[in-house]
Amino acid sequence: MIKKSEVKKIFKKGIYTENPVFVQVIGICSALAVTNLMMNSLIMGIALSFVTAFSCLTVSLLKSYTPKHIRMMVQVLIISSFVIIVDIYLKAYMPNMSKSLGPYVGLIITNCIIMGRAEGFAQANPPILSFLDGIASGLGYTLVLLMISSIREILGFGTVFGFQILPETITKWTLMVMPPSAFFILACIMWVTNNRRLKLERKGVEKR
Repeated sequence: MIKKSEVKKIFKKGIYTENPVFVQVIGICSALAVTNLMMNSLIMGIALSFVTAFSCLTVSLLKSYTPKHIRMMVQVLIISSFVIIVDIYLKAYMPNMSKSLGPYVGLIITNCIIMGRAEGFAQANPPILSFLDGIASGLGYTLVLLMISSIREILGFGTVFGFQILPETITKWTLMVMPPSAFFILACIMWVTNNRRLKLERKGVEKR
């Protein structure tokens, strides 16, 4: 029986205390590449969450039957299978989005977040917890992508999910449309969130 406290702990780690992007600083290539628009970020986040969750579930189910010397190869095979499913789905039902994301859907296979959760959590935990851990890590990744893309899209295009919210007469900030802007925004997000997290940790230590 899974305890609510365990589930809460998993989601707190994946979304905040051990967020894969701004705490562990992994999976940032796609985080920087697809954050020019919020819709791109949302679809990419959903795709990675799907792959991470089901890969972790499968790895956990098969861990007792997987020889140690080929463990990593089996994990890559599992991950790539789910990535292919996502890629085929996007090409079939969302062709424009598939073109927008380009090669970054296929590169989910090499995303360190998925391999890290499969090796670091799924190998030592039951299937349901591993599945929830994959969702939590995916959500943490998605939220960071949406934070970056919301700033870039509003300032660069004046829109949110494609809907115009700023008057078209306002001069757009061209820098926000360009890839380097993602580096600056991510750095600011990491600085703010980690600074706040460290302050809370210090307060907790002082209370003890």
